[in-house]
Amino acid sequence: MGRTLQNTMINLGLQNACDEAVYQLGLDMEELEEIEEDAGLGNGGLGRLAACFLDSMATLGLAAYGYGIRYEYGIFNQKIRDGWQVEEADDWLRHGNPWEKARPEYMLPVHFYGRVEHSASGAKWIDTQVVLALPYDTPVPGYMNNTVNTMRLWSARAPNDFNLRDFNVGDYIQAVLDRNLAENISRVLYPNDNFFEGKELRLKQEYFVVAATLQDIIRRFKASKFGSTDSVRTVFDSFPDQVAIQLNDTHPAMAIPELMRIFVDIEKLPWDKAWDITKRTFAYTNHTVLPEALERWPVDLVEKLLPRHLQIIYEINQRHLDHIASLFPNDVERLRRMSLIEEGSTKRINMAHLCIVGSHAVNGVAKIHSEIVRTQVFEDFAELEPEKFQNKTNGITPRRWLLLCNPGLAELIAEKIGEDYVRDLSQLTKLHKFVDDDLFIREVAKVKQENKVKFALYLEKEYKVKINPSSMFDVHVKRIHEYKRQLMNCLHIITMYNRIRRDPAKLFVPRTVIIGGKAAPGYHMAKMIIKLINAVAQVVNNDPMVGNKLKVIFLENYRVSLAEKVIPATDLSEQISTAGTEASGTGNMKFMLNGALTIGTMDGANVEMAEEAGEENLFIFGMRVEDVTELDKKGYNAQLYYDRLPELKQAVDQIKSGFFSPKDPNLFNDVVNMLFHHDRFKVFADYEDYVKCQEKVSELYLNSKAWTKMVIRNIAAAGKFSSDRTIKEYARDIWHVEPSDLKIPPPNEPRDAGQDKTPNGTAA
Repeated sequence: MGRTLQNTMINLGLQNACDEAVYQLGLDMEELEEIEEDAGLGNGGLGRLAACFLDSMATLGLAAYGYGIRYEYGIFNQKIRDGWQVEEADDWLRHGNPWEKARPEYMLPVHFYGRVEHSASGAKWIDTQVVLALPYDTPVPGYMNNTVNTMRLWSARAPNDFNLRDFNVGDYIQAVLDRNLAENISRVLYPNDNFFEGKELRLKQEYFVVAATLQDIIRRFKASKFGSTDSVRTVFDSFPDQVAIQLNDTHPAMAIPELMRIFVDIEKLPWDKAWDITKRTFAYTNHTVLPEALERWPVDLVEKLLPRHLQIIYEINQRHLDHIASLFPNDVERLRRMSLIEEGSTKRINMAHLCIVGSHAVNGVAKIHSEIVRTQVFEDFAELEPEKFQNKTNGITPRRWLLLCNPGLAELIAEKIGEDYVRDLSQLTKLHKFVDDDLFIREVAKVKQENKVKFALYLEKEYKVKINPSSMFDVHVKRIHEYKRQLMNCLHIITMYNRIRRDPAKLFVPRTVIIGGKAAPGYHMAKMIIKLINAVAQVVNNDPMVGNKLKVIFLENYRVSLAEKVIPATDLSEQISTAGTEASGTGNMKFMLNGALTIGTMDGANVEMAEEAGEENLFIFGMRVEDVTELDKKGYNAQLYYDRLPELKQAVDQIKSGFFSPKDPNLFNDVVNMLFHHDRFKVFADYEDYVKCQEKVSELYLNSKAWTKMVIRNIAAAGKFSSDRTIKEYARDIWHVEPSDLKIPPPNEPRDAGQDKTPNGTAA
């Protein structure tokens, strides 16, 4: 979520008043804003997307709740020591959190372990261990519409009789100390991005958030006029018309068997009725196609932790497979492919398959990604129910990612086209008529220059590094992962360095290359990549032959509040994943909206950015998805490129020989070995085209006016990438709710009794 103060002031229309009030107290608002800790409760794009969605849902007047875990320790703080990443605990609650309100009155029990007892009256899950879920509510204000939604985060608490209720043999002190075991559930965020680690505590976290949330939703449903009760129990027929639950990846997939358990075991609904309601309630968003990221939980673990849920999953699977067998008799291979249970040395539950079978809609997050989901990853399922599969291209909130982080540009745009674009970003197309306006061109360039100077000063103050604000700011910030190919950027840096040294007199367009991002603590290769970037920076930044032509900065502890500083100052945005690996990306959109040009592959939302702005207004290079597929068929041989390209050979040899690690020449052996022998992401295959494309970038940068005109065309084409547009599509196509642009009256004005009724009571 990042910081909350400035975002709240902007959405409430109070920023100027607050700035002035604080100024009159002899204080500086920006200084106050810098004191707030980031709420870093997610890993990367997935968590930030959810935050943008919350902002858009509130701005569109949807009755929506964001549910998650109130981690005591969020994503680790990254320190760089001697070029290596070192992790520190993110104790973000140390000074308290003024934005949250504990709601002990809504505390709920969550059960684990135990066993299942079957009787005539149905299944009973008994002898469980109980953990309490304590909700904390954080307000989510819409933009200038007096709507405030809620983000409800659950914290784990041990019940007061924890370890004391059972046969009390006496170690009272130990029993109280053991309360920590229960409360560890919400202690810390698992720091893996796009990688599945099948740990018991992680599964506990996933079930914890799901079980508490579903109880909360059902309590709210029963209390509303829709959950009208007959003499025996609630009628749940209207449940899917009143409740929509969006599964953000498979992490909350246990919600499907959990809702079935509630309906069948507790509410005593017949299975078929319960299953129909469940399917119509859930929708699933897939966020990655990387096989190592897909959640596949061992059956033994689920059986131990959630025995009733395993039985329900088996029953769902049995009925699912019976259905497929009836359509495709004797196709055992298809049954194996489509089963929720994967057989093997350890039996596993494929959570994506569970989500597809248990949802009425499945979507990818960019056109190309949704296409891959439909035709490759889940092709059997799409063949069965083609109407279930959709696309919802990701977006970003223009409140945080333009108004808040780039007020200079936001104001400049408002002067030209009015202020309405903040709630309807498609209006940015009106900027097209100013693309030849010399004054506007100069003003856009001036705002960018001011942002660069400000960021340069920040770097000097925080990191003691001096950079040249007139150099091109070439920025690559995102989680460190092989598929995102920070290594390819690194090879380009080395290539530029070698060219400067080979011909020091030749004209060279000065660059400051800024790379930032966190590596998962257990991801060895990602940590080596960080070390390599820092080792290269050490050499480049201290070579007198290079001077200020080329500087390399590794940006420590990349996070939302740092993104808000670096993105508005960026000239060139690096979006260089291997085609077919980045589901969408959202950083790409933030850079586009903030006046950077993109160098990128035809991957994720880059494809749609090129479609909107015109491919000639992005620097597109490299293999397309078809080329990658072709190369896989043929067999990727890295050696071929190494032998054919002298500059690539030189760069790789320098890494291999210890040119960048003289004290330990073999330091980067693992990296070099990977590049030659098991590089799934084909860095060498795109290197040549990448370097050539970078030459075109430098050439255009020399012509400031032509560069800025291209910038304006990009900003004018960025409207599609508002999360408001994304959420309207989810609302229309999946949740079946109507966004409302009604501004509800502020709390100090009396409300008409008639205005109390919402047109539809549906909650997403």
